[in-house]
Amino acid sequence: MGKNKTKNQKAARTSSARVAEEEYGTVPHSFVFHRGLIGKNVGQLVTDMRRVMEPYTARDLKVRKNNVLKDFLTAAGPLGVTHFLMFTKTESNVNLRLARLPKGPTLFFHVTKYSLTKDVVSSLKRHRMHEQQFSHHPLLVLNNFGLDGMHIKLMATMFQNMFPSINVHRINLNNIKRCVLLTYDPESKEIEFRHYSLKVVPVGMSRGVKKLMQEKLPNMNKLEDISDLLLQGVNLSESEAEQDGDHNITELPQVYSGRGNMRSEQSAVRLTEIGPRMTLQLVKIMEGMGDGNVLYHSIYTKTEEELVEILKRKEARLKEKAERKQKQEQNIALKKQKLDENKKKSLEGMKKKRQQEGAGSDDSEVEDPGMQEDQAAEESEDEAEYYRQAVGQEPDEDMFPTAKRKHGPGKSPRPFKKRKMSSSKASEEKRSPRPAGKPAFGGKPSAGKKFGEKKIGARGKGFGAGKTAGFVSKFGKSKLGKKFGGNKRDGFGGDKNGPKKGSSSKLKGQRLNTGSGFKAGPRGGKAKKDFKRKKARS
Repeated sequence: MGKNKTKNQKAARTSSARVAEEEYGTVPHSFVFHRGLIGKNVGQLVTDMRRVMEPYTARDLKVRKNNVLKDFLTAAGPLGVTHFLMFTKTESNVNLRLARLPKGPTLFFHVTKYSLTKDVVSSLKRHRMHEQQFSHHPLLVLNNFGLDGMHIKLMATMFQNMFPSINVHRINLNNIKRCVLLTYDPESKEIEFRHYSLKVVPVGMSRGVKKLMQEKLPNMNKLEDISDLLLQGVNLSESEAEQDGDHNITELPQVYSGRGNMRSEQSAVRLTEIGPRMTLQLVKIMEGMGDGNVLYHSIYTKTEEELVEILKRKEARLKEKAERKQKQEQNIALKKQKLDENKKKSLEGMKKKRQQEGAGSDDSEVEDPGMQEDQAAEESEDEAEYYRQAVGQEPDEDMFPTAKRKHGPGKSPRPFKKRKMSSSKASEEKRSPRPAGKPAFGGKPSAGKKFGEKKIGARGKGFGAGKTAGFVSKFGKSKLGKKFGGNKRDGFGGDKNGPKKGSSSKLKGQRLNTGSGFKAGPRGGKAKKDFKRKKARS
């Protein structure tokens, strides 16, 4: 038995949740927000209007300065929002725009007068307002909207669609706690907006009985009998007894919340204003979201000819827009076609290039007999150029003969890098230009001395006493078994035992620099032999 009850309860909860969700999706929803700068009072009016539209509105809707109308339209679709109430403010007026989503129409009102909720509540002696009143939507009452006129009928339809419709045969009266009253004045063409709280009290009994049924028991210490309270109403203030009449007494079809409100009994319906209060004046009605044709205008009227001309201009703009859109689509299709053609040509060219490179690599595997000679000639030219840069003079004809050296197929000879001179040497050469005649082997002026003598230059320093003194790699060995540059402390033509004591050209502790010397290897040895052969001739 308990299991079946639990099953039935779960099924009932599921079905009620589904029905509530379906009903929630079918009722109208609204966004109440402002556009532009409105001030503190109009901002409070927006908040009060959100309270009026509860529970089917966004109570905590956040509006930022950079939001546009398109942002609200984008958010309204998934949420099922059907109406927008937009407040704006100018230097002279406060305006209200009432729009039906998604295709309009849009009604423009001037808010000529308004009062906030706090102002209305503070003016009342006793007010009735609590949170349970806002758990259900208010009851809409339209007064004097049955007059002739397209704009009046459109206003009535717009106001009716803002609130959920009710079925008088199935409605629960306990859910009706508030009332919105809209009254149209045909003379001033203004609409009075009022918001009330409902209260139902029983009638047909004395004030003492009402007091016993609704409130706490009064103080009866001075009474001799209960009949004094029921018949005379002693110790009751006049404010607790309100005057009811035919205008607000009705027979209840259901049991209403409150003591004494029984079915088929007479009860009085009392209204207490809770605000806000507004006086609206219709300005115009437009199609769409404020960007369509003007259906009605209260200030400016246009003839049929002017309306026809406006329609023609609009049709021309729409036609021009359609042609422009069609042309843009054609241009996009043409660009896409050209892009595909260029892509196809590029792929074909890449494929052809790969085929040519494959054929060239096959041919390069076969050795060319004349390639070795060309490479040897190029190598000798590179050596001669290197000699010119390092020494600073033209080499002899027999110094770099054309040597045939074999290289692998498809390999180029090793390139030579141009040696950079040190900053101190460059500045020294810049200060003292080279005199006429042959320069020294290391690039320094010889001052008229022979190349092989002991002292070279005006200061009497050896060949290796400068920055080129400390070569790590030597040129090779002579016939006497000495290295070409001698000891690290010896000059090129210096004494065997090194420099004498007290000499101003000491090399001990001098920093090595290999920036301007020849590297060790076959080229250095060959250059030394050529140098000795030249010296023997002289």
